[in-house]
Amino acid sequence: MNISATDVKNLREMTGAGMMDCKHALAESEGDFDKAVVWLRERGMAKAAKRAGKVAAEGMIAHYIHMGGKIGVIVEVNCETDFVARGADFQAFAKDVCLQVCSANPRWVSIEEVPAAAIEAEKQIYVKQAAETGKPPQVCEKIAEGKLKKWYEEACLLSQPSVKPEHEGKTIEALIAELTGKCGEKIGIRRFVRWQVGEGIEKPVSNLAEEVAAELAKAEAKKNG
Repeated sequence: MNISATDVKNLREMTGAGMMDCKHALAESEGDFDKAVVWLRERGMAKAAKRAGKVAAEGMIAHYIHMGGKIGVIVEVNCETDFVARGADFQAFAKDVCLQVCSANPRWVSIEEVPAAAIEAEKQIYVKQAAETGKPPQVCEKIAEGKLKKWYEEACLLSQPSVKPEHEGKTIEALIAELTGKCGEKIGIRRFVRWQVGEGIEKPVSNLAEEVAAELAKAEAKKNG
């Protein structure tokens, strides 16, 4: 099939793989970008795959404070050696992860961390929504699976597209693979916390009209009393 130069360029920017590897991946995947990414990860990004079994126990704790102290983020990003942890590329990535957590507010690091009960509850919401439109059960299941994939992209840090314009179209997982290939060490995000001032506190909701009416009623009662 005919693979355009634009498609090759976009896949290269998305994955960081070589130009010819991207062209071959698209040809093998019949132009399907998702399949091409998988093909490259299995072959073109072999460096990253080889590091998967290594232990990444070094790294750094990165932090970020936003909006004058209204939002705070702490992230643990790991690598294999202190040498890489002190490198500019690794530290820049750790800071980018903090910005990602601050801006995109993920709930978990990866899909594997999502509790089965949370997945099932979310899926049932989508199944019910589809069923209410009159679609048959098997179609409802397919719709729910598609919506779950979108939900993962919002709820799981590694599945989220980067919020930085220069990384447009790349997920955090793809950026980790790129950094792994660049520095030659396994890179991982172990955990994060995100705090926002007032989060979880039930705030009283005031109704100005009702408050004014109550004050007027009080004043009238006092006057007549």
